Amino acid sequence: MDRKELESQIIEMVAKCYSVDAANLSMETTFKDDLKGASVLMVGLVSEIENELDAMIALQDAAACATIGELVDKVEEEL
Repeated sequence: MDRKELESQIIEMVAKCYSVDAANLSMETTFKDDLKGASVLMVGLVSEIENELDAMIALQDAAACATIGELVDKVEEEL
C-alpha cells in the first residue's frame, strides 16, 4: 500500500470514528483542536486501524499524535 492510499484510508477511519465529513479532514487536521475528540474516540480509531490495516498501534502512541499526518506516520512504521 502506498502512502497516499494509507492517508486516504486513515482519513476515512477518522471521519467514521469522530463522526465528521472526510472531505473536511487533511494530514494537518489536529485531534485536539480541530476534532475536539474524547479519548474514547481514539480508542475506537486505534481498534479500527488494527482491524482494517492489521497494524498494531499502542493507544498511548496514537494518542500522542497531534495530527492525522503524525498518526499516518505511526501506522506506516507498523506496516
